[in-house]
Amino acid sequence: MSHVGSSLKYDTLQALGVGLVVLGGRGAVRQLVDHDSVGLLSRLPGRFAVGVGVYVVAVLVGAVVAGRAAGG
Repeated sequence: MSHVGSSLKYDTLQALGVGLVVLGGRGAVRQLVDHDSVGLLSRLPGRFAVGVGVYVVAVLVGAVVAGRAAGG
């Protein structure tokens, strides 16, 4: 029974990681193409540079989480 719960945990973490990769990648590309399209990050200071940085960090965190979950 514990193996099923563990598998579900890793599947959930992998889905979360992939979601972060997709959303971060989409946001970074959108902002690189249209600098004025800040979306959810409109309240951050530094607008463009900080926005792209946040999206890149989301991609990196998502890749690490998904990779660890897939290997776990």
